[in-house]
Amino acid sequence: MKEILDAIQSQDSQAEDFAALSIPESYRAVTVHKDEAEMFTGVASRDKDPRKSLHVEDVPVPELGPGEALVAVMASSVNYNSVWTSIFEPVSTFGFLERYGRLSDLSKRHDLPYHVIGSDLAGVVLRTGPGVNAWKPGDEVVAHCLSVELESSDGHNDTMLDPEQRIWGFETNFGGLAEIALVKSNQLMPKPDHLSWEEAAAPGLVNSTAYRQLVSRNGAGMKQGDNVLIWGASGGLGSYATQFALAGGANPICVVSSDQKADICRAMGAEAIIDRNAEGYKFWKDEHTQDPKEWKRFGKRIRELTGGEDIDIVFEHPGRETFGASVYVTRKGGTITTCASTSGYMHEYDNRYLWMSLKRIIGSHFANYREAWEANRLIAKGKIHPTLSKVYSLEDTGQAAYDVHRNLHQGKVGVLALAPREGLGVRNHELREQHIDAINRFRNI
Repeated sequence: MKEILDAIQSQDSQAEDFAALSIPESYRAVTVHKDEAEMFTGVASRDKDPRKSLHVEDVPVPELGPGEALVAVMASSVNYNSVWTSIFEPVSTFGFLERYGRLSDLSKRHDLPYHVIGSDLAGVVLRTGPGVNAWKPGDEVVAHCLSVELESSDGHNDTMLDPEQRIWGFETNFGGLAEIALVKSNQLMPKPDHLSWEEAAAPGLVNSTAYRQLVSRNGAGMKQGDNVLIWGASGGLGSYATQFALAGGANPICVVSSDQKADICRAMGAEAIIDRNAEGYKFWKDEHTQDPKEWKRFGKRIRELTGGEDIDIVFEHPGRETFGASVYVTRKGGTITTCASTSGYMHEYDNRYLWMSLKRIIGSHFANYREAWEANRLIAKGKIHPTLSKVYSLEDTGQAAYDVHRNLHQGKVGVLALAPREGLGVRNHELREQHIDAINRFRNI
């Protein structure tokens, strides 16, 4: 690994130098173990502790197949799917690996008694398999997490519709929370050269997810002037949705849960902010009964902030706790886009407010390659900025996942893999200097 790191940090290394490097037999990776999948049985979700289930250990380097690349991972980040994996909810990810392993002789590699997790990376290509022409050893890259086979016609209009669509590092093995990762070449994108390794690794999954859900025609198709309600507007997903709304000429109405998170939204440029805790919204009377009066109070507050207008688009991801209110406050003909359910999957809403007002609910899941590329391009141009707040070592990934699980973080939390310290990997210092305040925005609050 030292030779690989030395080559990456050298100013003189060329593609042939990387191609000549020896690939080690093993590497350090963050894993969960199949024989521990029942370790949290009977424990409440909130009390399940990723620090107990996540391991940092040496694992064998996987065989490189056609259309694939081995990448030296300089940095990665923690997403909520890493939390789900670590607490074995809603199901153990080993079921995903078993099903993928049955697909082909090549996919059998993924069905192992351990799962290398992680769906983001920034690093350097080490090797490419047969059929890879667009990338070569030494290329500095980031990876998006869409894994597809594209043997069915269904995926050729929108690759997210491929029947074999999976999320890399969650539904496949050999993810990004490791020193080396195995990816398909059509997951790779150029690393934004004004960012450090850990900054470049942070946007990936959440930035692309927010782009499809809010901006793409596959999602809400946001336009100038739209009123966009953004739940968790300072969080991993919401912070990118807030930036896309502002950059696209829309009006974000940011829902947060503290003064500190409200300050983050203001720092991004948002003006309409609702602190749901300070204003005491309780959309459920009890576990089984919602409170429409609270929906109406919430809608009234929104109209106070929009000059009397209702919401055009709701950026939904909390799920059960908020979904009834989201449907209610959306304007006639408006759109609710949903990409997750962090507070519960069983959504309930009053369908009268949907069907009689011609509203739409759109399910949105990650992004296709084109959408991910466009989202990354906006990062590279300095139009959208990483929301990195804190960085952990690979050994402390369990603590990082714990903090995300308990909502103790802001924005995104990064993880250093091969990078020996923060701040490395910046190539375009001039562009960085133009945007340094925005780059550090989440670190400075």
